[in-house]
Amino acid sequence: MKLYELAHSRTGDKGNISVISLIPFEEKDYELLKREATAKRVKEHFSGIVQGEVTRYELPKLHAFNFVMENALGGGVTRSLAVDMHGKTLGFALLEMEIEK
Repeated sequence: MKLYELAHSRTGDKGNISVISLIPFEEKDYELLKREATAKRVKEHFSGIVQGEVTRYELPKLHAFNFVMENALGGGVTRSLAVDMHGKTLGFALLEMEIEK
């Protein structure tokens, strides 16, 4: 199944760093996402884009996660030649990741 079946996402950027939140629609799916949406798997999912580390921050009281992806925006807004310099579409790309139910 794809993450978009269980969660939604928001993105932000700071320089060459992309921050993506992953928030399940239902609290009961938090543990599943915790098990399946690891920093390692997210880095693999974005292997052609993210050149740096991916760190996952767990927000259990909010039932959410934040993924901080370093060196992910082609140098940042003022240097990137990408159409999506802010990386806003990366949240949608994360939701395309396949997980096991």
